[in-house]
Amino acid sequence: MQSVGFKEWALVCEALGRGEQTCLLRKGGIAEGREGFGFRHSEFFLFPTFFHEQIAKVRTPGARIPAAFEGEIEIRLFAKLEAQREITSWPMAAALEPFHILAEPVVRERFEYKGAGLHVALVRVFRLEPTWRLTDKPAYGGCRSWVELPECPARTVLQPVLTDDEHEARAKQIRAACHCSRAMARS
Repeated sequence: MQSVGFKEWALVCEALGRGEQTCLLRKGGIAEGREGFGFRHSEFFLFPTFFHEQIAKVRTPGARIPAAFEGEIEIRLFAKLEAQREITSWPMAAALEPFHILAEPVVRERFEYKGAGLHVALVRVFRLEPTWRLTDKPAYGGCRSWVELPECPARTVLQPVLTDDEHEARAKQIRAACHCSRAMARS
């Protein structure tokens, strides 16, 4: 397993961990560098980020930010990138609504930020058993999507969130919404 973390809203991480979300939608952080954002890693830990405004930015009724631990980050999920695509069609972005929890204005804002387009990733998500707690540090802060993590504990076991059949059915729907074949969309 690669020891890299992908920073994502805690509520999105929760949805991924429940199997309610199977894709990631990203424009990129301010500190992405000259190349801009990209899904640069084929495997990564989901690194939850916390801010209270995210509750108003999702379509999950009664959403609650999960508990955070003072001075620690709890890593509970691992993702494998199965497909990715940059889309430049708003109807295509809107067609992804059943596969994520973000509110439409948030998706539109990301889509329109610095030119029309959005990076979409189809991910297979796994629960870590046991969860992994890291000491929070300044290197994890800032407006960037990727953070280097220490080596994952050797005793960690990965359990898929969705069964193979459930995931494949969802993946087929996402590929259809993005108008891409399996071959075109591989990372």
